[in-house]
Amino acid sequence: MFSFLTGIIEEKDNNIAVVNCNGVGFELNVSDTTIYELPNVGEMATVYTYMAVREDAITLFGFATRDEKSAFLKLIGVSGVGGKMAIAILSAMPVADLIDAIVTENIKLLSSVKGLGKKTAERIILELKNSFDDLQLSMLKPNSTRAVSTSAVEEAIDTLVAMGLTRFDATKVVKNVALVDDKAEDIVKKALKNMNR
Repeated sequence: MFSFLTGIIEEKDNNIAVVNCNGVGFELNVSDTTIYELPNVGEMATVYTYMAVREDAITLFGFATRDEKSAFLKLIGVSGVGGKMAIAILSAMPVADLIDAIVTENIKLLSSVKGLGKKTAERIILELKNSFDDLQLSMLKPNSTRAVSTSAVEEAIDTLVAMGLTRFDATKVVKNVALVDDKAEDIVKKALKNMNR
């Protein structure tokens, strides 16, 4: 029903964003990724949306990018994955990393999302492994860490999470600094240095 909303950001916190469209405030359930990417409160923004209608509730979900909305729609198409779980997954990792996890069958990374069990992670991989072709090219970055040891990246992210970072923030900073042949400790050192600038 609603493809997108354009208006002023009134609130954004705890996975909720409120967009004021000509005096009407739309409350959107959003991921940490979208919270991070939306402009500051008081500024104008366009937010892509999906409305979920159930017998007992109508929920609006919001996304900063079309790619995130597309990933969300694919996730909720998987049996056992509802809107809130899809948002939790997109909060735990950027879309590019979600695609990597699915394509490389990284069950450990997916099942590390709070509330997402191993069986559901396996189902997501099974059902979506070949369905991200439309997103993969747009998600590739010049400094992609695909060639970096996956175990080193995961270990670095886990270390930063243990130090108090959210998984989203830890993933973001690790992906920005990790290089080929880096060990986990190298990545953590560079990540901490990058954060203290």
